Amino acid sequence: MFDDDDDDDFSQNKLNEDIEYFEAHLKGATIGFLDSDRLEALIDHFLINGQYVKARSAAELGNYHFNYNPLFNLRLAQSLSGLGLLTDALDILNHIEKTTLNLVELHLTKAAIFSQLRDHKNAIRYFKLALESCEIEDRDDVYLDIAMEYQNIGDYKAACKVLAEALNANPQNEAALYEIAFCYDQSGNYEKAIKCYLDFIDENPYSFTAWYNLGNAFSKSENYEKAIWAYDYSTLINPSFSPVHFNMGNAYLSLEKYHQAIEKFQTCINLDGDDAMALCYIGEAHEQLNEFDLSRHYYQMSIALSPTLPEAWLGLGIIDDLEGNTKEGIVLIRKALDFDPENAAIHHVLAGAYEKIDNVSEADKYYQSSLSLDATDEDCLMDYIAFKAKTSSVDALHFLQSFIANNKSNAISSVLEVNLNWMLGQKRNALELFAKCLTNDESRAKQLFEINPSLLDDKDFVSLSQDE
Repeated sequence: MFDDDDDDDFSQNKLNEDIEYFEAHLKGATIGFLDSDRLEALIDHFLINGQYVKARSAAELGNYHFNYNPLFNLRLAQSLSGLGLLTDALDILNHIEKTTLNLVELHLTKAAIFSQLRDHKNAIRYFKLALESCEIEDRDDVYLDIAMEYQNIGDYKAACKVLAEALNANPQNEAALYEIAFCYDQSGNYEKAIKCYLDFIDENPYSFTAWYNLGNAFSKSENYEKAIWAYDYSTLINPSFSPVHFNMGNAYLSLEKYHQAIEKFQTCINLDGDDAMALCYIGEAHEQLNEFDLSRHYYQMSIALSPTLPEAWLGLGIIDDLEGNTKEGIVLIRKALDFDPENAAIHHVLAGAYEKIDNVSEADKYYQSSLSLDATDEDCLMDYIAFKAKTSSVDALHFLQSFIANNKSNAISSVLEVNLNWMLGQKRNALELFAKCLTNDESRAKQLFEINPSLLDDKDFVSLSQDE
């Protein structure tokens, strides 16, 4: 908005002299005449450097000497905005809005003030007005401003459209690239994110940021092989960017490629020094490899760096449980829960541990608390129904039917209902429910045979699944 490097009329030495001259005036010295260009340069210098009180005084002086020039009123409004006097600033801007002043700068100033006032609708309006007449090379930044306002009101779809325009205007605008990743992440539209990044990479194949964000989009859509492919290109372009190695390590963990995961997390540590989360994930990889001594070592190193890290305490508890020391493991798992009480997964692990030592009441309590925190967790629901069915299939079915009535987003629940009906001897009901499941989601419905393999010997269930 301001140009502090314009030396066409004034050299830097002359500007420094004017600054000293004006600051002496602020301390009481008499000031003579400064022409409008010198005074404008002085105000711009103060605004750029955040010296809003001085900028205000200089703008008021400009208004006194050059009241015919609306630029000084605009600079006064910008000074007041910097001082937090937003309503006063808007009053001035409204007064000069119909003048012949540079409309782009006026609109940008009003938009910024409305943004500070959290009047995002008007902020968007004035940024769009600025967009109509701004210079071509400035459009991507204005698009970015508009997108941020849409984000502020939670309209990520609109923000994505505007950010795509920003990238069309300037493919090198990495801020826009990061923001579009955030918007797609918030909206869960990973397929569009992937297409956006692939299109961008076609024109900018050496953007390591684009490859990194493409990998993240693939990871979030659980396409981990493709994620690693994208991350690998990012590391070829910029091998010292540690987050890409960290995310690649997570992708390898998801693919159960534990040695490769360890290697990537170790690369993060080599680049940035010891990191609690990287050490914790190395511990998890060794845990999955049944290398419990190594796993415990890395979990303890993680805790030494970050004593309140719940994942590391949870890992230590799981190792104790796996080694047959479940009661000791429960103490550690509960410590993890103390540090992250809203973590549904920890509640689930704790429920399983209590079930293992036949503490039925505590197991029931933590299964239910886990599902209350995350009703979409299919593994937890399957474990809880199996747990309840050990005591009473009737109680298990009653709970499940109530759960289904209140939670429509757990896709495995209807399949579990089929199995419970079969267990209770209600085969006709079970077959009717199974038929509905097959119609809604055939692949999900066929998980019934994984939940209850004995049904593979039941010709009615097998025939129904084959008909579909």
